[in-house]
Amino acid sequence: MKEYLKLFWAFLKVGALTFGGGYAMLPILQRDIVEHYGWASEEEVMDYYAMGQCLPGIIMVNTSVFIGQKHRGTLGGIVAGFASTVPSLIIITVIAAFLTRFAEYPVVQNAFAGIRACVVVLIINAVVKLWKSAIVDWKTLVLVFAPVFLLSAFTSVSPVLLVVAAAAAGIVITLVSGMLGKGGKAK
Repeated sequence: MKEYLKLFWAFLKVGALTFGGGYAMLPILQRDIVEHYGWASEEEVMDYYAMGQCLPGIIMVNTSVFIGQKHRGTLGGIVAGFASTVPSLIIITVIAAFLTRFAEYPVVQNAFAGIRACVVVLIINAVVKLWKSAIVDWKTLVLVFAPVFLLSAFTSVSPVLLVVAAAAAGIVITLVSGMLGKGGKAK
């Protein structure tokens, strides 16, 4: 029971502190799930996040369910997914009740501007940390990262297709690298 309470508390914090979309959860996952609890590695978090982005629903909830399920099975996935939604439900209810009265106040607008700026910094920090473990060699950079970045930045290609293509590219790169010897000749 204690592990489920830890899981609930960890993902309650993820849900409470994820402002600005799914990317904002990455630094929290990095610090709490990877470094503090050790429930998943950086690579696993990235994989779960990518899958969570491809599936219908909220990225944060999907990723939470994957991590919870890995750590404590099906019940762990349910606990983590539920915990990550609780803060949003509470916050949205409170905001809906009061925001319309205060939305035009400069202090409220400035608070949201500050939150947006903070989220950008958190996302950049998460990207830098994830970059170090994701871009492992020049092949990954040139054959996976660069094309995916260019396609996502300058076209409307679906993220699902990009993730599937990146997975296929990773498999091909590994197979080709395994077939080639040190001298670049086929084994």
